[in-house]
Amino acid sequence: MFTGIITDIGTVRAVERAGDTRFEITTAYDLGTVDMGASIACNGCCLTVIEKGPDWFAIQASAETLSKTTLGDWGKGTRINLERALRIGDELGGHIVSGHVDGLGEIVSITPEGDSVRFRFRVPDELARFIAPKGSVAIDGTSLTVNEVEGNHFGVNIIPHTQAVTTWGSMKVGQRVNIEIDMLARYVARLTEYKPS
Repeated sequence: MFTGIITDIGTVRAVERAGDTRFEITTAYDLGTVDMGASIACNGCCLTVIEKGPDWFAIQASAETLSKTTLGDWGKGTRINLERALRIGDELGGHIVSGHVDGLGEIVSITPEGDSVRFRFRVPDELARFIAPKGSVAIDGTSLTVNEVEGNHFGVNIIPHTQAVTTWGSMKVGQRVNIEIDMLARYVARLTEYKPS
């Protein structure tokens, strides 16, 4: 489990495409405190550490993961948002995030608003119904508050601090992003749809 509060920006240093795809990611994390098999959210995807060095760790992604997330777009030099797994007693600064990406969205506009920046996204219709104004959404692993929703489009504001400590400061219109809908929204929808047989 995660909170959507990004604690480092990693950089892909190597990609090996074989049966599955292996990525090596540089980080400022103290890898001495990261166990083999630990989970790290990489742009919102919960991935398993399979190897590590003094300033890097490796993860492996299946074809399914590559097809359902932005990992298929990653190459050497790609910058990614990182978050270590939540520990009991940690502060819950964002919202509960599982690291299981529900689908892909696309940035359709980026507009300055005061010191902040308004991002608008398009998401598949099957995800749009779970996104509500003032609700939570995790985009590329970042816990964000939804400002407005219009059909399958929605907007969020990114404050200067978030732009500086995540990859949001370098995002572009047309870029694909990982979307994880709020867990509570998913369960509420399931409860309202379920009809016992």
